[in-house]
Amino acid sequence: MKNNIWTKEENIFWKQIRKPSDIQDFLNNASYNTDEITRSPRYVIKTNKAHCFDGALFGACALRQLGHKPLIIDLRAEKDDDHVLAVYKEFNCWGSVGKSNFTTLKYREPVYRTIRELVMSYFDFYFNSEGYKSLREYSRPLDLTKFDKIDWMRTTDDVSYI
Repeated sequence: MKNNIWTKEENIFWKQIRKPSDIQDFLNNASYNTDEITRSPRYVIKTNKAHCFDGALFGACALRQLGHKPLIIDLRAEKDDDHVLAVYKEFNCWGSVGKSNFTTLKYREPVYRTIRELVMSYFDFYFNSEGYKSLREYSRPLDLTKFDKIDWMRTTDDVSYI
């Protein structure tokens, strides 16, 4: 990824992100964004705030800075909220980063042979306030390079259309 698309301050920020666990550390320390709209990774860096979808977009962008494809998946739930993760592949295994109020719905080391294995690692921890295990399906990885023409990484507009 070319550094010239980022400001000087953002380039300094990106140099601090050296591995996927650094991305998760940043997301863990970011405040939870209660906005209904979805913000770009630039906004997340600037405000240090993210909700689930903001965090997945930020994670995909940060993984891209590390040389991975910017991929997200949607974990779909019944009687509960969906959850979105950024996923990546290292040494032919899948891992993920994410923003959540629940510690068990965040980071996974890249040790899962398939996306399905990765998703199933969330199953026991994905339940609603009544204790109902709600995870039912998941999307295929969405490659966010499809949205490069509309500047999803840096825009100030709502990117919930993704």
